[in-house]
Amino acid sequence: MFEKILIANRGEIACRVIRTAKKLGIATVAVYSDADANAQHVKLADEAIYIGQSPATQSYLQADRIIQAAIDTGSQAIHPGYGFLSENDQFALACQQHNICFIGPPVDAILAMGLKATSKALMEKAGVPLTPGYHGTNQDAEFLKQQADEIGYPVLIKASAGGGGKGMSLVERSEDFLHALASCKREAKSSFGNDDVLIERYVIQPRHIEVQVFGDMHGNYVHLFERDCSVQRRHQKVLEEAPAPQMPSDKLDAMRQAAIDAARAVDYVGAGTVEFIVEQDGTAYFMEMNTRLQVEHPVTEMITGEDLVEWQLRVADGEPLPKLQHELQIHGHALEARIYAEEPEKGFLPAIGKIDYLRYPTQNQYVRVDSGIVEGDEITTFYDPMIAKLIVWGKNREAALIQMQHALSQFHVDGLGNNIAFLEKIVRCDSFKQAKLDTNLIQREEQFLFSPAHIKPELVVATAFIEFLSKLDNNHSSQKQLWQAQPLWRLNVAYQHSIKLNYLNQNIQIKFVAAEQGFNAEFNDQTFHISGELIDQHSASIQINATQQRLAFNRSSQGITLFHTGQSYKFDYIRQDFNQADSQAEQGHLKAPMPGVVTQLLVGANHTVKKDDILMTLEAMKMEYTIRAPKDGVIVDAYFQVGDQVKVGDELVEFQAAEEEVA
Repeated sequence: MFEKILIANRGEIACRVIRTAKKLGIATVAVYSDADANAQHVKLADEAIYIGQSPATQSYLQADRIIQAAIDTGSQAIHPGYGFLSENDQFALACQQHNICFIGPPVDAILAMGLKATSKALMEKAGVPLTPGYHGTNQDAEFLKQQADEIGYPVLIKASAGGGGKGMSLVERSEDFLHALASCKREAKSSFGNDDVLIERYVIQPRHIEVQVFGDMHGNYVHLFERDCSVQRRHQKVLEEAPAPQMPSDKLDAMRQAAIDAARAVDYVGAGTVEFIVEQDGTAYFMEMNTRLQVEHPVTEMITGEDLVEWQLRVADGEPLPKLQHELQIHGHALEARIYAEEPEKGFLPAIGKIDYLRYPTQNQYVRVDSGIVEGDEITTFYDPMIAKLIVWGKNREAALIQMQHALSQFHVDGLGNNIAFLEKIVRCDSFKQAKLDTNLIQREEQFLFSPAHIKPELVVATAFIEFLSKLDNNHSSQKQLWQAQPLWRLNVAYQHSIKLNYLNQNIQIKFVAAEQGFNAEFNDQTFHISGELIDQHSASIQINATQQRLAFNRSSQGITLFHTGQSYKFDYIRQDFNQADSQAEQGHLKAPMPGVVTQLLVGANHTVKKDDILMTLEAMKMEYTIRAPKDGVIVDAYFQVGDQVKVGDELVEFQAAEEEVA
């Protein structure tokens, strides 16, 4: 077995590999950029080597620097993780040339499966079913449009070198094709350095199911069953599960065998994932093969009891597969939720900033958290905004769903937007509970999933009371119970105090009046009897109208956040200048919803535009975001050019609506 390996990655996957390496007694070397100087993977590794500035192109994609780091530290092998250089054939070849083991498949297998067009041709030859489409070399825009017209709409445009939902676009009308093609090519070039695309017929209500395969150097191949990854936003996975629910057994058998055939066709070694687009009747079409470990591999580990990173290390060291097919069995059901710093209600825009407060659910044999983030860390524009992966297991799918719902309710993040409440809604929605799965589930259930979170009056009062307790506790730290901390009657008048907060841009005032065994709280023409105490800085025991409950919260300089049943309710402190800004000043000024780079500018001063016309595009975290006209009107001015970096809130375009009179 290897004595020392270098992990050419960051974040949770680097931490994940380090954990297994330590279990096997293997020393580890981390690499890091400026942004990751204090990251968890750097602290967990035995050694850490600086490889460059924060942008991935200047650090984690610098193959020469990573290989030199391996040489300098005496590392015998490099584990690429996922993303970055994990599917880069030139990097794998360079490792080979420097006598460093690449913990992944052979170079030829990466080459064969690395380009979607090439892999589809290979799979077609091997008899693996494909969706109708064009995967040739002619990349002329008009030719590709002609192919799409012949295939019939809707079609998917996909980056040939792509993955992770990047460089992909659904086109429903012929007249939209060329614009979508240009956008896909820009994103593909930025993400993968290759702007070739392929065109496929879009399968209506498709499921996205993938099969985990493994091969060794001795000609052995196994599958470790499948994962359903149908729940997606922007073509990126949100929730994954194993095994795939409600699939005919004969269709599953055929899919698993097709995955083995695909691996065998390229003499595959190591961990790989064969992805299929699946019709509602279970008919599967080959989509692509990912020649690396997948983000969602933990659900496979949970149902098989196998450590897939350990398998990777043993196979790369020349050992045979730890188990053969007849020795592998499914035990129970597992779900994985990806916890992202993003704002679902704003089109899943990434949320950038510092994590002020972070509490993971209790981990045990049923609940697992994979993360490279701790409280106080920054989510930046340089890398994927994932905070953690939450993985749960149950004896069946129903039990796993209950575990997931409970674990999400214990997962608390404050300081920046996140998708925990959104995930909790998915787990509760009927379509997901009944396993009516397809890649359009989020759009289909958007009314339920994106409905605003309504907070009960009792919780508003409880939050204000916690704020009251916290303020008093700062002055009377030795006495937690409020009625012990102050004289409650002065000159025969009951002690009273008001708390003012702002929730969803509405000012709230709650008056607490001392009463027998607590306080009466007046809110929304209702009176609540409340008592309780702080347990610690982030939890309180509150009794309101005879109902006792323990509530979790976080206080910051900006306000107080209450965590309750998977939801987080943020209350802001009211400043003296609150709500004095002239809302009219915001009209006509289109501002950047997130930091990024301007990749396209389609308008200038005095341009006349129609509602929803595209004005410009921004790129952040390798994803493109479109800025559109809010209504018919005229562009007064555009303040940035292509290539400019913008910050959140920067004014991009000054816009005058058609009905407005020119001054």
